Amino acid sequence: MDTPIAETALDLVPPGVERVPVTFEINGKTQQFKVEAWTTLLDLLREHCHLSGTKKGCDHGQCGACTAIVNGQRINTCLALAAVRDGAAITTIEGLADGDTLHPVQQAFIDHDAFQCGYCTPGQICSAVAMLDEGHVKTADDIREQMSGNLCRCGAYTNIVAAILDAADLSDQRSPTPGARP
Repeated sequence: MDTPIAETALDLVPPGVERVPVTFEINGKTQQFKVEAWTTLLDLLREHCHLSGTKKGCDHGQCGACTAIVNGQRINTCLALAAVRDGAAITTIEGLADGDTLHPVQQAFIDHDAFQCGYCTPGQICSAVAMLDEGHVKTADDIREQMSGNLCRCGAYTNIVAAILDAADLSDQRSPTPGARP
């Protein structure tokens, strides 16, 4: 017996729930959505935009795998409701490179082998980019303190710090992060 194939996507939203219209500039492109009020930025990025670089780790704001840059600040997107952040400029790992040219932090992570399994890497990189744009980091100890919200289960911290130190030397040669506020 043949199993029927659904012709439309399954809508799991209960009847009577209204969706909220939101608009974002995501990686330099303006996009509009209608989302449920409980939709997080993480779910919007992954499920609506298909930007899978932003990872769902703990889903409680404890690991940093979901870090993206929102209006120039690094945030845990699993804790941010899309409706509350309406109008924001969002940069994900997919939006850091300039064509085939990697962002200096991305290149430094490769050069210093600053990842093992790679699951935390997009969040680590987005956090590092925003941290460097903040301009408060001067030493390896500063980096360790400022990056403490991004966990690496593999323990690649030594190489992550080395990569960020290397990228910091390049910071005057790169343009500000898209969406960063002066």
